[in-house]
Amino acid sequence: MPDGELTVGEAVEFTPVERPRPITLRGRYVVLRPLDAAADAPALYGASHPPEGDPAIWTYLPYGPYAGVGEMRAALAEAEHSEDPLFFALVPVARGAPAGVAAYLRMAPDFGVIEIGHIWLGSSLQRTTAATEAIYLLARHVFDDLGYRRLEWKCDALNAASRRAAERFGFTFEGVFRKHMVVKGRNRDSAWYALVDEEWPRVRDGFERWLEPQNFDAAGAQRRTLAELRGG
Repeated sequence: MPDGELTVGEAVEFTPVERPRPITLRGRYVVLRPLDAAADAPALYGASHPPEGDPAIWTYLPYGPYAGVGEMRAALAEAEHSEDPLFFALVPVARGAPAGVAAYLRMAPDFGVIEIGHIWLGSSLQRTTAATEAIYLLARHVFDDLGYRRLEWKCDALNAASRRAAERFGFTFEGVFRKHMVVKGRNRDSAWYALVDEEWPRVRDGFERWLEPQNFDAAGAQRRTLAELRGG
């Protein structure tokens, strides 16, 4: 390289994309729909608080647990009217009632970058096919429908369950942002993961093969893992 010549990124042809809208995303096992605070609060409170729910759900989130259904309804009402983050209720088809929440956030449509977060799953939704399909539907929508280049996943670096989930879903670990936030009066270092558009076809194929009914035995146990089916 001649003296004084600087290296720059590759040229790309990219047109800014649209922000996600509050639509319904339907799968075989789960439906993601916009939050309805008035209707959803009782079921979501029950899914995330004793006796049915585990309050540990709220450990790494900046809000919760809530003192009662009314307090949670007020928080959900704010979330319902937010555009970024854009919240969805996760409704397992088998139950017909919401059992968790997820959101798109930190949207940068000019660059084709978006994050999924504010994810919490009630006990009945954790480690289920519906939970995995919810992440697939969120990713498919931004890559295939909207044309984003990069999907991010961030979590408290101490949140081992969220870090395992990111890796299971095919996200790549990119590093830890030290002293990134103060959450509930405690330091948070954030683990940073991402999935980019050229990786998505392989990851999508793995999701779709994993979600096929024939991948599960009569007891509902998986025959092959997501990592096996995407070849990684």
